[in-house]
Amino acid sequence: MRIACLAWGSLVWDPRELPVLRPWRTDGPAVPVEFARVSRDGRLTLVIVPQAQPQPALWSLFDLAALEAWRGKAAPAETLEAALQALREREGTVRRHIGCWRSGSPDPPALAGLGDWAKARDLDAVLWTALPPKFAGEDGRVPSAEEAVEYLARLEGEARERAERYVRQAPAQIDTAYRRAIAARLGWTPAPPPQGLSSRPGPC
Repeated sequence: MRIACLAWGSLVWDPRELPVLRPWRTDGPAVPVEFARVSRDGRLTLVIVPQAQPQPALWSLFDLAALEAWRGKAAPAETLEAALQALREREGTVRRHIGCWRSGSPDPPALAGLGDWAKARDLDAVLWTALPPKFAGEDGRVPSAEEAVEYLARLEGEARERAERYVRQAPAQIDTAYRRAIAARLGWTPAPPPQGLSSRPGPC
C-alpha cells in the first residue's frame, strides 16, 4: 500500500518519530495554507485556509516496514489506520484533525486536484494535518495579514525566537502573502533549505 504524507511546516524539518521515507519531495499538490494558527507555545503556524493562495506542498511516502514495527504486525486493511495514528501522535491532536483521502474518493473541498495528483503517483491514500486556524483564542478565526504581523512583532524572548525559527524554517516554496508581509516588516526571510529535500519529480 502506498500512503503519502503531505507537509508544509515543521513536519519537513522535524518529523520526529513519524515513519516517513526521506527525502521529502517538493512536487506536492497545491494546498491553500497560511500562517493562521497560534500554537500552544506561541508560534504562528501554517494551516489550511480555503481562501488562501494555494502553495506547492511537500510529500513523502510512509515507510510501511517502519509502520509495522511501530504498530506490530498488521493486515493491509490496518496499515492506513496505523499511518493515521502515527501522524495524529506526531501532531499531538485528535483524529478529526487528520485529513485522509483514499483512492477513488472525491477531492477534499480545499484540495482540488488531489485525486489526479495522487493517481499520477500511484498512491492509495494521502494524509495531511488538518488543524483549523486559531487566533486570539478563537478557533476558526483567520487573522488578517496585519494582525498576524502585529502579533509576531509583539512577541518577546523565547516565544519570539520560536516563532521566528518556525517562519524562517518553513520551506521557501511556501511563499504566502503573510510570509511576504512578515519578511518585509520583521526581516524573517527563509532560512537555507534543510537537508533531506528532493526536487526529483515522480513516484518514489
